[in-house]
Amino acid sequence: MKKILLIGSAFIGVIVGAGFASGQEVLQYFTSFGLMGIIGGVIATALFAYVGMALVWVGSKMKTNSHKDVIYTISGKTIFGRVIGTVIDYILIFTLFGVGVVMLAGAGSNLAQQFGLPAILGTILMTVLVLVLGMMNVDKVVSVIGGITPFLILFIVMISVYSFLTMDVSFSSLDDLAKQQPTTLPNWFIAGVNYASFNTAVGASMALVMGGAEKDRRAAALGGLVGGFVLGLLIILSHLAIFSKIEEVGDVDMPMLAIVNDISPILGTIMAIVIFAMIFNTAISMFYSFAARFTKVETSKFKIFYTIILLVGFIVSFIGFTDLVSLFYPTIGYMGLVLILGLIYAPIKLKREAKQKQIEEA
Repeated sequence: MKKILLIGSAFIGVIVGAGFASGQEVLQYFTSFGLMGIIGGVIATALFAYVGMALVWVGSKMKTNSHKDVIYTISGKTIFGRVIGTVIDYILIFTLFGVGVVMLAGAGSNLAQQFGLPAILGTILMTVLVLVLGMMNVDKVVSVIGGITPFLILFIVMISVYSFLTMDVSFSSLDDLAKQQPTTLPNWFIAGVNYASFNTAVGASMALVMGGAEKDRRAAALGGLVGGFVLGLLIILSHLAIFSKIEEVGDVDMPMLAIVNDISPILGTIMAIVIFAMIFNTAISMFYSFAARFTKVETSKFKIFYTIILLVGFIVSFIGFTDLVSLFYPTIGYMGLVLILGLIYAPIKLKREAKQKQIEEA
């Protein structure tokens, strides 16, 4: 059970970064569609549960330390398969670097909103932390990621309860206000699918690496399943919290942080630290997995490449946080649909090949 909870917690931690922990993703993907955003959240939950299970199980079965081998194995050896494999590989590479950059920018926005510090200070601090701790091995990284996640879950539950108890506007009025929020998504159904697809692309590489480090395939699969399901519940709770307070938080970068500050400035400070930690979770996962795609982990070449790509990401992060979330994330979501289809097929293919191998050896 401990393994399952650790893997599940780590899976949540990989995906929950600046956009989710702050509430900005939830605001754009779900709250902007009002009450129907709940249905979008249910759709995302179902997809997350399956994808989490499939990703970690496949990683464990193939004992991988990079997404590259998994993608090309699933795609097959035909010309068409190699093309599909290449497309998925490039989508993941693009996602790893892009989301890592957004996390660095989000760290700056977090400290700027809560403490009034120049955004560049938060970005520099995050870059240094990701650089230093990224030199650790994957087991230690998973432990760091999984250990922080429960604090975020506690805060989201607390925020949701507070928002409901202090709501003083009718649901119909809140629904109208929520629907006035800008979003690049066309409707709640596509938003739910796109959000799951986007986060699959975000979490795929690190989830596969986590699975590769776990010998117990059953524990790996259940850990991914639990992590995906809890992640979906957190989405729905976050959506309802922001929906209940849409009047006050609809125009801020980090709506969840704003709600906590309304409860207590002291809790707001703690929440800002938790969000910063969750941003770190995703940032280190993205850059670590990106470097693992091109170099062998725990070698001098890995450390040099990791350092260089992180410095490049630091420079690109000055584009800005909120604009990157609204424009960049949905694009990845649409591209990530290819990956979700591949993950639906992956367990079937691997089990079929294992069965065929047993028949041939008999």
